[in-house]
Amino acid sequence: MDTSMQGRICLITGATSGMGQATAAALAGQGATVVLVARSASKAVHVRDEIRTQSGNPNVEYLLANLDSQQEIRQLAAAFTQRYQQLHVLVNNAGGIFSQRQLTVDGLEMTFAVDHLAYFLLTNLLLDTIKASAPARIINVSSSIAAVGSIKFDDLQRAKGYTAFGAYAQAKLANLLFSYALARRLEGSGVTVNAITPGPVATRFGANNKSGIPKLLSRMFQLFARSSEQGAQTAIYLASAPALASVSGKAFYNSKEQRTTSKAHDVAAQERLWQVSAELTKLQSAAQAA
Repeated sequence: MDTSMQGRICLITGATSGMGQATAAALAGQGATVVLVARSASKAVHVRDEIRTQSGNPNVEYLLANLDSQQEIRQLAAAFTQRYQQLHVLVNNAGGIFSQRQLTVDGLEMTFAVDHLAYFLLTNLLLDTIKASAPARIINVSSSIAAVGSIKFDDLQRAKGYTAFGAYAQAKLANLLFSYALARRLEGSGVTVNAITPGPVATRFGANNKSGIPKLLSRMFQLFARSSEQGAQTAIYLASAPALASVSGKAFYNSKEQRTTSKAHDVAAQERLWQVSAELTKLQSAAQAA
């Protein structure tokens, strides 16, 4: 068994299918301790056992959380830190797209809550542990659709004229803004923060929608896009490559640095989004949100 990641503890959201599962399997195959974040216990057990068998690595575990609930995200962070003293790699991978506007239990638009605020809250809750584990890496899965996104600060919840792709593009742009803002805050800490844009991947992403363009695209992706294993290569590279030990505040596509939209590099927008996100997640303390 490859042991290049032995002694490293990795936490991966959305880890029981698609790119998240492929990333988890690859890192387990390199000897890492891998913690899967899942919504379903039965699916988590199945994927955990499958990865253990395939990798020959018994150090694969899972924690349960619905990332559309801030209470469950807080419980997830608490459960992780109770069980583990260190966190060397955090992969914020879970996400979704929704044909119809939906609200979470916290009263927030579902796409923004799951695809951005969950990244923001979970990362900040685990940040002290990550910093204490340095060298460590944070990887945020964004999308090339961020280039056409806009942050509607006057309507972040998309209450007016909701479209699935408008909400999704906003959230994926938010991933980049968050990544760059966090990288700036963590300069000199030994913790790197990078984003990836995996491109179209043949996963079940969007399959939760019974109709509409997201459902159609989900079917097309499964037919024509790259495999989950191919799509996961950049995340695996960012999590494990020695060459990236000190590379931070970048975005990657096909394991190569990628230039992203100028909108993502607007520092004022980064800081405004950070403040709004801290308010929406009730993360007001300087220790957690700075």
